[in-house]
Amino acid sequence: MRDFRHRLRTPIAGLAVVTAGLLIASCSSGAGPSSSGPGAGGGTSAPATPAPQIKISPVKGASKVRPDKSVVVTASNGELQEVTVKAGGKTLQGEFDAGHTKWISKGPLKLSSNYTVSAKASGGGGPAAATSSFTTLKPSQELQISDVTPNRKGEIVGVGMPIMVTFSQPVGDKKTVEESLEVTAQKPVDGAWRWINDKLVIYRPAKYWPAHQKIRFAAHLEGVRAGKDMYGVKNYATTMQVGAAWVSSVNTRTHSMIVKRDGKIVQKMAISAGKATTREYTTTNGVHLTMERGNPVTMISPGKKKGDPGYYKEVVDHAVRISNSGEYVHSAPWSVGSQGRANVSHGCVNARPDQAKWFYDNFHRGDVVKIAGTTRSLEWNNGWGFWQLPFKQWKKGSALNG
Repeated sequence: MRDFRHRLRTPIAGLAVVTAGLLIASCSSGAGPSSSGPGAGGGTSAPATPAPQIKISPVKGASKVRPDKSVVVTASNGELQEVTVKAGGKTLQGEFDAGHTKWISKGPLKLSSNYTVSAKASGGGGPAAATSSFTTLKPSQELQISDVTPNRKGEIVGVGMPIMVTFSQPVGDKKTVEESLEVTAQKPVDGAWRWINDKLVIYRPAKYWPAHQKIRFAAHLEGVRAGKDMYGVKNYATTMQVGAAWVSSVNTRTHSMIVKRDGKIVQKMAISAGKATTREYTTTNGVHLTMERGNPVTMISPGKKKGDPGYYKEVVDHAVRISNSGEYVHSAPWSVGSQGRANVSHGCVNARPDQAKWFYDNFHRGDVVKIAGTTRSLEWNNGWGFWQLPFKQWKKGSALNG
């Protein structure tokens, strides 16, 4: 019996030892700083977190950089904290993306300028910083605005007044240049630009400007590519003041002219229009704009010299031009007997001296004169006859149309 019991106890004890060993091995494998630390007998080190990397475009030292290119700064392994781009003491504006891993400049760069770029980033691997510099190109051709009409200080203009912009050089890339032009009205209306030629572009609203407001024109030309090796070099801005709505209606059949201010009649005038014996002596139908005035103005028959049949040379007072083909509203004391009864002029609108002076004194550039009753239409490009084109046709002359 003793031998039997002894044999049974021995393996049980051995089993207990093995179990204990397993428990010890299990505990030591889940903890213990020595399992992964240095000198832990075969353990490996965790890789260090990399520091942020900053990239800047244009690359450092770049020259002849186009001004319509953007400055782009990116960061990997971290976020951008600060980006500063300067030239000539002025800071270039820009925006970060949502993750602060990219910064892109806004607006064109200045021509012929040295730019410096500095950027800072942070991340799990610590902070990082980078600097760079580059130079923008000097264009072989520079584009500027040589004239804007209207642009007289303190001038009040009529509700039909267009904005006429003349450039210093023929524009190649009209679309890009037109995109840089901005018209802002206190009482906004739809409008469009139309290119008359490579140097002249004109803005007109779809309907007359609402009266009594300011309209601002701005050309954001600096750095804009206007053609091959041509860039805008200077921005431009001006403001025009639209006054009351002066609209005059001339009827050559009833020989009358009615002047309204903001829709109310302020003057009724008996007139005499062109006698219409030739096309030249026929007053033009359509929407005219008052352009300029003179007192006196010398009028000479176009295309004729002294001694030719039909030649004339007359000095008239209080003359307000309404076309480039020689039409004016002016004083005509010699035709007072025909005014209100017959058309006897060479094409102008004749008025009584006192009423002609009144019209002259109250005129603004861009006031509307609508003439009806003749067989000759005003050409849209005769003077400021731009309202002769329907707006749908007018805006076809825009480089941005469609």
